[in-house]
Amino acid sequence: MQQSDSWQLTGKDYHIDDRVMFVEAMRSTTRERCVKLPQQAPLVEAARLLSRAQINLIVIVDESDRLAGVLSKTDVVRQMGTCAGNACAIPIESVMTREVSTCRPDELLSEAWSRMRARGIKHMPVVNSQGHPVGVLYARDALALLLEAATYEELLLRDYVLRVGYQ
Repeated sequence: MQQSDSWQLTGKDYHIDDRVMFVEAMRSTTRERCVKLPQQAPLVEAARLLSRAQINLIVIVDESDRLAGVLSKTDVVRQMGTCAGNACAIPIESVMTREVSTCRPDELLSEAWSRMRARGIKHMPVVNSQGHPVGVLYARDALALLLEAATYEELLLRDYVLRVGYQ
């Protein structure tokens, strides 16, 4: 089997960087999944966005484009079930989750995934050093990439033990 130092996941190329994986390795995927709305936006606007496929979490930002909270499909369904008429046009900030667990691009992917697993989080905002959201990490994507990396390392180790390619 031909070994390379890159692999495919959901149509994206990822590269091994000294066999240590950072959240940054998933930049293109996390950026695609980052949907932002201002905290004053109406809840119905968030509901429209969350009805799209592949959007499971909306990152809510303040006037400075810093993370203010998140809004999930569950948050919207819970609120829409109790509102009537103009009450559904309330601002997102009255419904959003403010205490948000985040990760940074320079964080180890395995650490971010472990924190997600321990807290039961399926989606985690990725923020830069200034607190600006730059992506959303999905637990299933992180786990799939970590599994791919472990499989690659296992193949390298097997080839080393069997002396494949070593003369």
